Amino acid sequence: MRWRKSTYSSGGDGDTCVEIAALPTRVAIRDSKAPTRATLSFPTPAFTALVDHLKAGDPAPPLG
Repeated sequence: MRWRKSTYSSGGDGDTCVEIAALPTRVAIRDSKAPTRATLSFPTPAFTALVDHLKAGDPAPPLG
């Protein structure tokens, strides 16, 4: 997988952020401070909807 960090990554070495990797039908997410630990993955449309929602400045959608 090809991982990339957010442009909003902060800190001296940029390790206080999440990283994402685009897969054929999903987006994988991992903690940049612990890249060898478990990852999460979401269907691409769900991840895109979440990012769009956050960019709009709306609070996070309810879970469930």
